[in-house]
Amino acid sequence: MVKFSKQLEAQLIPEWKEAFVNYWQLKKNIKKIRLSRISKQKQDIDNSYGLSILDPFRSLFSKIRQNFPNPLYKVDTAIQVRSKKALEGEKDEDEEEEQYNQRQEEGEEQVSESDELAQLFSEEDEVRMFFERLDEELNKVNQFYRTKETEFLERGELLNKQLQILLDLKQVLTDRRRKNFQQSRSNSGHLFRSWSGSARNSDFSESANEFEETPGQTPETDTVIAALERNGVNFIGSEVRSKTKNGKPKMAMRIDIPATTPTRTISAVTSMLWEDLVNSPRKDGAGDFINRKKIQCAEKMIRGAFVELYRGLGLLKTYSSLNMVAFTKILKKFDKVAKQQASGNYLKLVKRSHFISSDKVVKLMDEVESIFTRHFASNDRKKAMKFLRPQQHKDSHMVTFFVGLFTGSFVTLFSVYAILAHLSGLFSPGTEAGYVETVYPVFSAFALLSLHLFMYGCNLFMWKSTRINYNFIFEFTPSTALKYRDAFLICTSFMTAVVGAMVVHLLLRSSGFSPTQVDAIPGFLLLFFIGLLICPFNIFYRPTRYCFLRIIRNIVCSPFYKVLLVDFFMADQLTSQIPLLRHMESTACYFLARSFRTHRYETCKSGRLYRELAYVISFAPYYWRAMQCARRWFDECDLDHLVNMGKYVSAMVAAGARITYANQNTELWLVVVLVTSVVATVYQLYWDFVKDWGLLNPKSKNPWLRDDLVLKNKSIYYVSIALNLVLRVAWVETVTRFNVGMLESRMLDFFLASLEVIRRGHWNFYRLENEHLNNVGKFRAVKNVPLPFRETDSDG
Repeated sequence: MVKFSKQLEAQLIPEWKEAFVNYWQLKKNIKKIRLSRISKQKQDIDNSYGLSILDPFRSLFSKIRQNFPNPLYKVDTAIQVRSKKALEGEKDEDEEEEQYNQRQEEGEEQVSESDELAQLFSEEDEVRMFFERLDEELNKVNQFYRTKETEFLERGELLNKQLQILLDLKQVLTDRRRKNFQQSRSNSGHLFRSWSGSARNSDFSESANEFEETPGQTPETDTVIAALERNGVNFIGSEVRSKTKNGKPKMAMRIDIPATTPTRTISAVTSMLWEDLVNSPRKDGAGDFINRKKIQCAEKMIRGAFVELYRGLGLLKTYSSLNMVAFTKILKKFDKVAKQQASGNYLKLVKRSHFISSDKVVKLMDEVESIFTRHFASNDRKKAMKFLRPQQHKDSHMVTFFVGLFTGSFVTLFSVYAILAHLSGLFSPGTEAGYVETVYPVFSAFALLSLHLFMYGCNLFMWKSTRINYNFIFEFTPSTALKYRDAFLICTSFMTAVVGAMVVHLLLRSSGFSPTQVDAIPGFLLLFFIGLLICPFNIFYRPTRYCFLRIIRNIVCSPFYKVLLVDFFMADQLTSQIPLLRHMESTACYFLARSFRTHRYETCKSGRLYRELAYVISFAPYYWRAMQCARRWFDECDLDHLVNMGKYVSAMVAAGARITYANQNTELWLVVVLVTSVVATVYQLYWDFVKDWGLLNPKSKNPWLRDDLVLKNKSIYYVSIALNLVLRVAWVETVTRFNVGMLESRMLDFFLASLEVIRRGHWNFYRLENEHLNNVGKFRAVKNVPLPFRETDSDG
């Protein structure tokens, strides 16, 4: 049977861990009570000098004393007094301390009457400390529950208002469309207009309720305006503005659609530039009309907000039930150790506390279910529950079986390949050049990708073991999120196929088949994996594959897409896979130039276009990452993003200098490489340790680390700092230029590229750990979805 402490650790909400009852500290207090009783019993044994005829009377007196309340510390009374403070918060701590001191003084007067009661003083002191701690925990739980309950109730009211505005606007659009259909020739002046607001916060702002001014406004339009104004919505630019009792105009509503796509981003930037140039909002222009697409975007935002609200309410409900079970368990332990029946009285007070007695959360959950079913699921409750309560994928033993199967197959095939390569003299001086040029780029790219998948699987395993909520941080849905077994399955199956292709290629080559036909095998393997990646059939993790493609699209099209954490996290992975991109360039050139038929390997490397593309490919990941930083600065106006962009610009300069030095081996370029690489490395190390990992804090209680650590062993962090430092300076190999052969040079390049992938996997854990601790510090367990309609002062 699993202990409750482990169950609580596994089920509690990681971001709210500090707000849960500290069950482990209360267990320590109970342990102190048990130790005090043991020491008292030993003292009683030491004071007895043998058997006495009074022993039966002493035993009887001891049993009577255990069955009656102790006058020194009346547990029930103390519980009621302190719990009242915990529940209502009305008594001052000084008054409570005064009352306790008064009870203690009264008890001390009675101690002189009985020496045996004095022996219980140490035990009762531990009991008092236990209940004081219990009251503090109860008060903490109540306060947190009240705060979150109020927050979710306010959010629910706001969402109801947003939904009502959305329904009114949809009704208006429906009426307008019907009227335009009936009177298409005479009704050209009653179109919805939008007001393009400032877009510095990356929001495509437009009025959701402004009509174009016309000399004659129909009574139907007036009716619609009056209906919306009853809901607190005023029309900007209308001739007759409704006003409050003080004569001030009412607040108007704007619709804010986040600039998450290129078209919205371009519209937001042009709107902002127009306002900067003419110092006034645009009155007309293409794209300013409220249309069905924008209303659909608003509807999607409100639907997502309702889903997150429901999820937060579910977490709060779980928080309440887990804390109730924790209080019940710890009081039962106290009764068992202290041999007192205190749990009944205290549990009554716990059940009357707010986090148990309040039913607002349950009612709001029912209301959200009803609203979501009616407005977003066409009265289909089953469909609504798929959004509100998505099913979690269960772990399958078949996945574990196939991971083991493919791992064994990979090891076996690799051993066979090594033996065959040695027997056939594949790496002899006469044949190594052709084989390395044809096979190495493709298979090494596959190997680096597989290593990265393996490191990601290790990351997933460590994040799960340390209770880091990576799915919430990355905003993954249950259908797109991978578990560590899934990552290992993809990695092992991938490498098994690659090594199998290498064995087949080697066997055909040794059997005398034409090199023109045999050397096309790596190309076919590459096309097969690309086809599998974009395969539209629901096989081999299709939601995850398509999610990956969307992330890559967002990265390549930076800065036109809004940057999420998963976007720049993946872009950071690409900065560590520049050798893989270079291998893909060599492979593409080899097959597109038909070098696999002519075996003229120098065709690609001697070409001018190939050399220029080397700069582009080396710059691309850093450029994408820099553009993401620029976009985040545009959205958030945080200068740290510009400083971070400087890090990637310095990395681009260093990468360009190293490529030029490889082609022009002069002392001038050697100095340029040393200067730019040292500056970029120092820049990167500072950002790794201080910004991304949150370490090197001299004022931390953990020397040169940070106050909160997920891993208990501090030495792991110091070793990780040293390891990251060593792997960051691997670029020194490009300067030293070891005098080795072609095969050894390629193997050395592959080894250094593998070290960079390992460093990135190592970096990933601490980066997400720091992000998780930031969420924990802010008790952020639910995503804050932006809402489309917001109030704005209509004076302007």
